[in-house]
Amino acid sequence: MKTILISLGMMCALATAVHGQDATKAICKLDSKSGSKVTGMVTFTKSGDDVQVVADITGLTPGKHGFHIHDKGDCSAPDAASAGAHFNPTQQHHGGPMTAEHHGGDLGNLEADASGKAHLDWKGKLSLSGANSIIGKSVLVHEKEDDLKTDPSGNSGARQACGVIEAAK
Repeated sequence: MKTILISLGMMCALATAVHGQDATKAICKLDSKSGSKVTGMVTFTKSGDDVQVVADITGLTPGKHGFHIHDKGDCSAPDAASAGAHFNPTQQHHGGPMTAEHHGGDLGNLEADASGKAHLDWKGKLSLSGANSIIGKSVLVHEKEDDLKTDPSGNSGARQACGVIEAAK
């Protein structure tokens, strides 16, 4: 019994230490969902008071696609519904990353070229530590363009790719 209690205590201490770290970089590998062929990588790098987001996505239809951080780090469902709603720690209405009011996870749209590739390089207010950290949340790429106004998800359609944000070493 004593060994079990000590082991549990050590596991709790380790979990606290991991979540308490101030990360400076995080990564997210996106896997296909909802029968799509969409995949990609997203990196988050602390840069002063902001976080730089760099995304490279393939397998998209040409045009714009909603791009969001979602509340749960769970991409297990075939349609990524397990990722929950948009990350919204301050309980705002949906918007774009540059609008006065928006969810913390509203990253706007990716734009895919004729070959289905999209690249995004954006810098803004996100957190890699503390109560509003994005680490452990998920990134989703949607089927359609985000209209940047309609709650809760900007009418952006099916969830085509999902990945969990993890601290990078």
